[in-house]
This record gives sequence, C-alpha cells and structure tokens, in this order.
Amino acid sequence: MDTTSTATTRTPGVVGSFARFVGCGGGVGLASSATLILLAGQVPFAVANALVTVGSTLVATELHSRFTFGGNRPGRADHVKAGLTVLVCYLFTTAAMLTFRALAPNAGFLAEQAVYLSASGLAGIGRFAFMRLVIFAHKTPKAPKAIRPPPAREAVVTAA
Repeated sequence: MDTTSTATTRTPGVVGSFARFVGCGGGVGLASSATLILLAGQVPFAVANALVTVGSTLVATELHSRFTFGGNRPGRADHVKAGLTVLVCYLFTTAAMLTFRALAPNAGFLAEQAVYLSASGLAGIGRFAFMRLVIFAHKTPKAPKAIRPPPAREAVVTAA
C-alpha cells in the first residue's frame, strides 16, 4: 500500500499572479479610499492618510504573500521591503508629475491624469516584479512531507 502524499502545492504563474496582484491591490485601494474619507473627518488629513497608507500596505502585503504569490505569512522583513516599494512608487510618481509640470506648465487635467496614471502603472509593474522576484521569491508554501512507513529492520544472523 502506497502511503505517500500526492498533494502538491502550486505557485501561481506570472499572469495569474499579476491578475491577483491587480485584484488585491485594487480592492485594498478602494477600501483605503473609503477609510480615508471616514477618517479625514475625525483627524487631520495628513494623519488619516498616513494611517491608511501604513494599514493598507500591511494588509496588501499579507494578501500578496498568501494569495498573489502563493506563499506563507510574510515576516517583518517582508513588510519592511514591501513598504519600501510603496515609498519608491510614491517617489517615482511624484517625480513624474513634477517633471511633467515643469516641462508642460499649461497642460490640462487630462494630460496630467495620463502622465500620473502611466507613472502609477509603471510603478505598479515594477513593484509587482520586485515583490515576485525578490520579496516573495522563496516564500512558497512547503509541501507536506510524504508519510512513509519506517524502514524494515533486517534480521541479524550470527553464526554459532
């Protein structure tokens, strides 16, 4: 009788991971937006925004580790690295907007939105790649160990 486990753990492919990344990130983004609106009436906007940003980054990192990249619970270092990716994305989109406004000071709202959304999209793709290839590259769940019967003991034959 074969008592080995046939259960296998499968890490999502790139397309599946990216779809989950967008879905989880978008869902957290919508929830964050609603939370920000509710908090902004209670505390100063800058405080509300900081709280929501930290909270949403923690939640998104948990979701990405467990669901997007098919891994285990992220550790403290994973949360720090993911937080740094958020900071890099913020700096990238801010630089893109400041550069665009310096080059085209009279640009309209639609042009600004196109630049911002393009920069956000590029930053998101970069964040996805970094999280997949660096932060959660080795965080796949461990497959359960196969259950095997103990090895049979060999009879020791001694000459009398």
